[in-house]
Amino acid sequence: MSSAFVKEGKVGHLRDVAPNIGALLFFLRIENNGTVIRDEKNYFSEKHGRDVYEMSDGLSYALDDENHWYIILD
Repeated sequence: MSSAFVKEGKVGHLRDVAPNIGALLFFLRIENNGTVIRDEKNYFSEKHGRDVYEMSDGLSYALDDENHWYIILD
Protein backbone atom coordinates (compact mmCIF):
# COMPACT_ATOMS: atom_id res chain seq x y z
CA MET A 1 0.00 0.00 0.00
CA SER A 2 1.25 3.46 -0.81
CA SER A 3 2.46 5.67 2.04
CA ALA A 4 0.57 8.49 0.33
CA PHE A 5 -2.56 7.24 2.07
CA VAL A 6 -2.82 8.61 5.58
CA LYS A 7 -5.32 7.34 8.11
CA GLU A 8 -7.96 9.87 9.01
CA GLY A 9 -7.05 11.62 12.26
CA LYS A 10 -3.40 10.56 12.14
CA VAL A 11 -1.21 13.06 13.92
CA GLY A 12 1.95 14.08 12.11
CA HIS A 13 3.55 16.58 14.49
CA LEU A 14 4.20 16.56 18.22
CA ARG A 15 2.38 19.84 18.73
CA ASP A 16 -0.79 18.30 17.22
CA VAL A 17 -0.97 15.51 19.82
CA ALA A 18 -3.86 15.75 22.30
CA PRO A 19 -2.76 17.25 25.64
CA ASN A 20 -2.75 14.02 27.67
CA ILE A 21 -0.07 11.49 28.50
CA GLY A 22 -1.85 8.59 26.77
CA ALA A 23 -1.94 10.45 23.47
CA LEU A 24 1.73 11.40 23.85
CA LEU A 25 2.74 7.79 24.53
CA PHE A 26 0.76 6.58 21.50
CA PHE A 27 2.36 9.22 19.27
CA LEU A 28 5.86 8.34 20.51
CA ARG A 29 5.25 4.65 19.85
CA ILE A 30 4.27 5.40 16.25
CA GLU A 31 7.24 7.73 15.81
CA ASN A 32 9.59 5.03 17.13
CA ASN A 33 8.36 2.32 14.73
CA GLY A 34 6.31 0.46 17.31
CA THR A 35 8.83 0.56 20.15
CA VAL A 36 7.00 1.03 23.43
CA ILE A 37 7.99 4.31 25.10
CA ARG A 38 7.35 4.57 28.83
CA ASP A 39 6.84 7.49 31.18
CA GLU A 40 9.94 7.12 33.36
CA LYS A 41 9.45 10.11 35.66
CA ASN A 42 7.22 13.14 35.91
CA TYR A 43 7.59 16.17 38.14
CA PHE A 44 6.86 19.88 38.39
CA SER A 45 9.81 21.92 37.13
CA GLU A 46 10.34 25.25 38.88
CA LYS A 47 12.65 26.29 36.04
CA HIS A 48 10.00 25.73 33.36
CA GLY A 49 6.96 26.39 35.53
CA ARG A 50 5.13 23.27 34.38
CA ASP A 51 4.94 19.49 34.63
CA VAL A 52 7.75 17.65 32.86
CA TYR A 53 7.56 14.07 31.63
CA GLU A 54 10.84 12.16 31.20
CA MET A 55 10.37 9.31 28.76
CA SER A 56 12.28 6.12 28.06
CA ASP A 57 13.31 7.57 24.67
CA GLY A 58 15.73 9.82 26.59
CA LEU A 59 13.76 13.02 26.02
CA SER A 60 11.67 15.20 28.31
CA TYR A 61 8.30 16.62 27.24
CA ALA A 62 5.96 19.29 28.58
CA LEU A 63 2.82 21.13 27.58
CA ASP A 64 3.15 24.80 26.65
CA ASP A 65 0.68 27.54 27.61
CA GLU A 66 -1.51 26.60 24.63
CA ASN A 67 -1.60 22.88 25.60
CA HIS A 68 0.77 21.78 22.83
CA TRP A 69 3.49 19.23 23.57
CA TYR A 70 7.12 20.22 23.13
CA ILE A 71 10.54 18.74 23.88
CA ILE A 72 12.55 20.35 26.67
CA LEU A 73 16.05 20.98 25.39
CA ASP A 74 18.21 21.47 28.47
